[in-house]
Amino acid sequence: MATDPYYVDESKPWFTKEAGWPDEVPKNTTFEHTPLGDVLRQTAKEHPNKNVIWFQGEYMTFKELDEAVDRFATALHNLGLRKGDVLAMILPNCFQYVVGYYAAQRLGVISSGVNPTYKANEVRHQLKTINAKCLVVLDALYEGQIAPIRDDVPVRIYIKTNVTDMMKLPGWKKFLGKKLGKIPTGEVPDAKDFNDLMKTAPKLPDVKIDPDDVATYIMTGGTTGVPKAAMLTHFNCTSNTHQIKLWVFKIKPGAMIVGILPLYHSFAMTVVMNSCVRIGACMMLFPKPPSEDELCQTIQDIGPDDAVIYPGAEILFKRMSEFKDLDKYDIKGKLSVCVSGAGPLHRPVQEAFEKATGARLGEGYGLTEAGPVVSAHPFWGNRKIGTIGLPVPGTEWRIVELDDPKKEIPALTTIEKDGEVVPKSGEIICSGPQIMKGYLNQESDTAADIVEMEGKRWLLTGDIGFMDEHGRVTINDRKKQLIKNKGWSVFPSEVETLMMGHEAVTECAVAGIPDEKAGECIKAWCALKPEYQGKLTAEELMAWAKDNMTFYKVPTYVEIIDEIPKSPIGKVMRRELQEADPIYIAWKEKNAG
Repeated sequence: MATDPYYVDESKPWFTKEAGWPDEVPKNTTFEHTPLGDVLRQTAKEHPNKNVIWFQGEYMTFKELDEAVDRFATALHNLGLRKGDVLAMILPNCFQYVVGYYAAQRLGVISSGVNPTYKANEVRHQLKTINAKCLVVLDALYEGQIAPIRDDVPVRIYIKTNVTDMMKLPGWKKFLGKKLGKIPTGEVPDAKDFNDLMKTAPKLPDVKIDPDDVATYIMTGGTTGVPKAAMLTHFNCTSNTHQIKLWVFKIKPGAMIVGILPLYHSFAMTVVMNSCVRIGACMMLFPKPPSEDELCQTIQDIGPDDAVIYPGAEILFKRMSEFKDLDKYDIKGKLSVCVSGAGPLHRPVQEAFEKATGARLGEGYGLTEAGPVVSAHPFWGNRKIGTIGLPVPGTEWRIVELDDPKKEIPALTTIEKDGEVVPKSGEIICSGPQIMKGYLNQESDTAADIVEMEGKRWLLTGDIGFMDEHGRVTINDRKKQLIKNKGWSVFPSEVETLMMGHEAVTECAVAGIPDEKAGECIKAWCALKPEYQGKLTAEELMAWAKDNMTFYKVPTYVEIIDEIPKSPIGKVMRRELQEADPIYIAWKEKNAG
């Protein structure tokens, strides 16, 4: 096994009970070279009658999904799609998204989900970046997002679908729902009909799919620049689900995974959709984030006991912890694994959720470029709150100097800061079978983010943190979002956590604002709990901060806003707040050119 680049050295500090590594999880593992379409085929043979999707009150079994995928894949082939072509889908979570994704995998076609909340120009950017040949579009979205750009994108084949397609609702219910406006609909000119294509007799072509073939293009978040297309291969995707299956070893076939996160995002693609297919679990899909009443009612009604996995962004757990009618629903014995990702999990939110639900909420860490899962808290056994846990099997990580990834910062390295000794932080880099092939048509960006060392490909994450003696990593913040205030390095996430220590603050976002004397000053945008709205001023919050925070972490500016803006995945949009700030705008205009 020494020649296997993903065979991790067993002397690493995280392979211990003290670190939290479970006995049931192998320290090392080999990763199979199975295409995604074949993973579905295998699970469908093993568990044909188990449910794989719940959507709007209806179920689909593994056997039904496998057959539907073959039908749609055959139809796509008949329409002219061949290996290496790109199928894009602008859909909410629904049956059709899963069918389209896996149909593409069976053909060697590259799938790419488009954010349904994108504006037309954003859709254009993605479709042109990935050179999409075919687009499956929700009929209700066509007029606003596709019609204005149709003549300026490479798409040649359009397939229209309605959210009710593939549902077993009687025809009169579908018709009446559309007629009364309860089911969104719209016209898509010169498009194939999804339902008609699903009548195609399955006859798949013989396509050889190599593990290193690209399976999907996932757009990077865009919160730190123009979105790029990360190329994830079949090997990347199947390996990451294998890593997850090992890490959640108590989760067995028949479990359910809550699918509020959108499937076009790497978090949901892997942790919800592909993991369900790998484990033999059922994805509980919602086309849009449900109310807390709807979510709790659904978990109570259909969730198996101690076998509901709830992955989400911090905001989802915050909302549940604040839900006043939570005790009306019998969900406490159903939640098994809860994991927060897509951004930092602040301790106040974690503690409030665990107190309200009785469930254990762990933090996971990942990046689009890594499949996305890199690490997670152990869900059973020791954990250290405040860290991002341990790397999943087959993954290694290091802390390195910010300006040189080849200079490792050993665990427990310290520096003196503010008169006290603190861990020395550096950039987190990681290596494993889930690391992307690269960015599509962006060789320089790929070379900047992936380096070859010791026969392995290492991803430079752009995140700053430090490592303890057990190999657990604590994240300080994003390298690009680090604030330099009068020479002091200030981590926005730390200031956010401190500001949320005020009893009135329910959410906070922090970013740097240009300042001629300080280089950058700190600005905090705070949302208040309902009972404090209109009763607390920004000046009072600043005064509190001065009394409770080290001087260089105290915000120069505090602005009280109604709500902190977030991406569809739930990630706080610091950059959006920063770029809308009048001081930032004036500085940018002054320095333009």
